[in-house]
Amino acid sequence: MHVYTLKALRANKNWTQEMSAKEVGVSVETWSNWERAKTYPDVPQIIKIEQVFNVKYDDIIFLPNNTVKP
Repeated sequence: MHVYTLKALRANKNWTQEMSAKEVGVSVETWSNWERAKTYPDVPQIIKIEQVFNVKYDDIIFLPNNTVKP
C-alpha cells in the first residue's frame, strides 16, 4: 500500500498548487493550507481529490512532508 501527501500527489502529475486547486475546485490558499496541514478538506472535497488523483482516501495522508517522526 502506498500513502501519499497532497504535495506528492500533485508532484506525481507535475502540477503546481494552482493547477491542483483548480482541478479540485478550491482556492490556491485552501490547497496550500491542506498541504501544510493548517486545515483539512471536508468530505465532498476529499471525494473530488480521490477522483482527480485516482486514489482512495486511505491512500492519502494529510500531513506536510517530513512531519512524521520516530
